[in-house]
Amino acid sequence: MDLEKKPAAPAAAPAELRASDADRDRIAHILADALAEGRLTAEEHSERLDSLYAVKTVGELEVLVRDLPAPGGPAAAPAYGLGPAPAHATGQAPVSETVVAVCSSSTRKGRWRPGAHTRVVCVLGDVTIDLTEAVFEQQVTEIEVTSVLGNVEVTVPENVTLRGYGSGVLGNFEMHGEGRAESTDPSAPVVIIRGFALLGNIEARPKLGARLVDLALKLRKRLQG
Repeated sequence: MDLEKKPAAPAAAPAELRASDADRDRIAHILADALAEGRLTAEEHSERLDSLYAVKTVGELEVLVRDLPAPGGPAAAPAYGLGPAPAHATGQAPVSETVVAVCSSSTRKGRWRPGAHTRVVCVLGDVTIDLTEAVFEQQVTEIEVTSVLGNVEVTVPENVTLRGYGSGVLGNFEMHGEGRAESTDPSAPVVIIRGFALLGNIEARPKLGARLVDLALKLRKRLQG
């Protein structure tokens, strides 16, 4: 007896799939490379970065980079504030980091290298993330914060572009000086804070007078002079 075979249901087109965090990270890296290479202005980068977290599907994300080359070009951008990027930073972002404070406190400050992604979990505690002396090995650094009855403070240099996407329930999510570096320092790294505060506080602000300096550029000028 011949059985009629029903065609398999077509898989959903990739463009119609809901975008994941990994999809958004990939697009963010392409945009960061384009900014560093001069393919996008600071204003264009800012507009596309805003759209990056507003759109829902993979297809909508791809529209943001359809006029840009794929990542992984021959030259990688140098670490901002240090010099040429080390070998482990070429081709991929540094390893992500997790900061946890439960009924305690935790601090990251001084001359340290934040990863491309830092996850902060604060429950009945205090967390301080001080980036004023940090060495950025990527153009875009994301900090994902969850604060429950806790307090999280993030401080960045005044010439870093700060952007925030978050909310609070009986709590606060506050960004100060958001986007102010875009008009003065187009090459500055971008720090994105994504957070949720439940009966807690998340606050990020630039520290006036604290600026990242491209030490490699200063050294080259000194040698040439």
